Amino acid sequence: MYLNCVVELSVVLDNENFHKLLTRVDKQVDYLNDNEYIDQTLSAKGIVVTYQDKQYKKKVQITINAGVMLDDGELDSDKLIHKLERCVHNYFGLKYNLNDFNLKRMIFMADIDVDSRAKVSAYIKVLQRIGKVKGFSPSSYDCMDADIGFCLDGNSNGIQFLIYDLEGLLTSQFRKNETNHKKMKSIIKKSEGILRAEIRLTQSKTVRSYTDETDTSKQLAVLLENSREIFLATFVRVVPFGVFHKKDTAIEIIQREVKDMTLRRRMLRLVALVPEKKSLLLAQKALNYRRIDDVMKNFAKIDVSPVTISKRHKVDFLESLYSYLLAE
Repeated sequence: MYLNCVVELSVVLDNENFHKLLTRVDKQVDYLNDNEYIDQTLSAKGIVVTYQDKQYKKKVQITINAGVMLDDGELDSDKLIHKLERCVHNYFGLKYNLNDFNLKRMIFMADIDVDSRAKVSAYIKVLQRIGKVKGFSPSSYDCMDADIGFCLDGNSNGIQFLIYDLEGLLTSQFRKNETNHKKMKSIIKKSEGILRAEIRLTQSKTVRSYTDETDTSKQLAVLLENSREIFLATFVRVVPFGVFHKKDTAIEIIQREVKDMTLRRRMLRLVALVPEKKSLLLAQKALNYRRIDDVMKNFAKIDVSPVTISKRHKVDFLESLYSYLLAE
C-alpha cells in the first residue's frame, strides 16, 4: 500500500517578528482573504507557506506534500525530514528551524485504483450505508458534493475519515474555479477510477497520542515510520472486512458457511438491521449482543461484509477494499 502524506506545521509569532518575515517575502506572496497571504514559490518542492495576520494572533503555517517533496517515491522519513529541514533553513534565512514549528495536522492518503468511475460510484454508495460507527459521526464538506464521498468526524478523538471519488472532486473544483489549464485536465484524467481514502489527524493532542516525542522532527519521524499502522487502525474501525454483496447473496453465503446456529442467526440479523437502521453502529446496538466483535470477526472469516449493496443499485458484487489496500 502506497501512502502519501500531507503535514501542516505552524508557529505563532509576536507582531514584530511576524511582519519582519512577511516583509521579506512581500513581493512573492498573494493575498487570499481575511488578512491571509500565501507564498507558493516552493510549491514545486511540495511546500506552501501561509501568513495569517489576525488581530490577536500572527501565525505562519507550512504545508508539506510528502509525495511531491520525495518525487512520488516511498515515504522515507529520514529523507523527508532532511529535505524539510534544509528548505525551512533556506526559506527563513537561518532564523527559524524545523523544531521552532509545531506539528498541528497530518493527513495520510491512499489512492485505491478500482478501474472505473462507475465502480468508484458503486463503492461510495455502499460505503455510505455504513452511516455512523463507534466514535465517529457522518460529516460533510463544502468542497465535496454529498454523492461523491463518505466522510466521518471523530466525536472527540481529533480524527477524520474521508473516502471519495477523486475524479469527481477534482472536476467539481475545476468547474468552480473556471480554470482551463491543460495540466489540470491531465491530472483529472489520471484520477479516473481512483477512490481516495484519507485519515486526518486534526489536533495537536491527536498527534501526541501517537508519540511521546516533543521535538517536531522526532514526532514526524515516528508518525511517518508508523504511517501504515496509523492509517489502517482508523480504516478498520470504519470499513468492515469482507466482500460487498446484495443482501440475498450475503444471506445465502452466511447460511452455507456458518455452522454455529446461534452465531449464524446473529449474523443474519445484523445484515437485516444495517439497511433498516441506516447505520452499522445502530444496527450493532439493536442486535443487543455484548460480544459484537466476535460477530464482526466471523464476517471477516467468511469474507462477507455485513454492509450490503442496495437492491436499487445495478452492481451485484464489489471486492473488499482490503484486497486493494493490502496488495499494494
